[in-house]
Amino acid sequence: MKISQIFLYDEPSVPEIKINELAKFITETFGVQVHVRKSFFSHFKQDRETAAKLASSRVFNPQAPFEAHTPTEEEINFEEESFENNPAPDNIVLYDGFELQKIMLDKIPSDELSRDTFHLAFTTRLSCTYDHEDNRYHGRAVICSNPSIISTTGIIEAPAKPRAYYLIMQHSMSQGLNLDTLKDKFRGKFLEYHDKNLAKVVRGYALQAIFYHITSEPFCDTKECVLYNAHWQEDLIHAQIELGKLCEYHQKILETYKHE
Repeated sequence: MKISQIFLYDEPSVPEIKINELAKFITETFGVQVHVRKSFFSHFKQDRETAAKLASSRVFNPQAPFEAHTPTEEEINFEEESFENNPAPDNIVLYDGFELQKIMLDKIPSDELSRDTFHLAFTTRLSCTYDHEDNRYHGRAVICSNPSIISTTGIIEAPAKPRAYYLIMQHSMSQGLNLDTLKDKFRGKFLEYHDKNLAKVVRGYALQAIFYHITSEPFCDTKECVLYNAHWQEDLIHAQIELGKLCEYHQKILETYKHE
């Protein structure tokens, strides 16, 4: 699958993405034309119907498969307001990632849906998918499809922090201790909101999304590759920040793609 152009949708509330630098990186990596747009739901027409669909894609029971519900007026109003003003990071709402992707797909005009055109949208919404192996939803940093979705909240919340962090957190909460001290103790062991390293991390997730569109195989089995699907923050930091490159196998795929 050869891509002729990519549309990148920014998330202005997370400037650490550095969207223009990411666009340059993608252009240099794949030799493809990249267009930067404002946030997805700001670029395309905003309406109350879209807000209602977004509200109905929320996940209320993480232990059960997705079931659409009839949203309340308050939920619809929340989504309308979030088109321009994102909620605070501590107000996390779960969304079914595939439902969210379908809503976005319906907003893209038909003349931008050719197979050689790829859309990649950033959002603060926490995208999740249901896992039938353990019968529960899991937060996802990236939903690979077209359009693909990278959740900045998912990058922070989906990969687990070190096991010791949770053990100490439980003890601290039971003792009524300040959790800010806990964060200081583990500083650098996991990503935080508005982390200075986000620009490096989103490059890896963008590569995962684009590789999926090209090969239908987004992830790598080795932790020594930015395409590795990290379930732990320490693995994410190693692959995306400390290493920051493709493994030999995927580098060969990239070189073959560029010379087709």
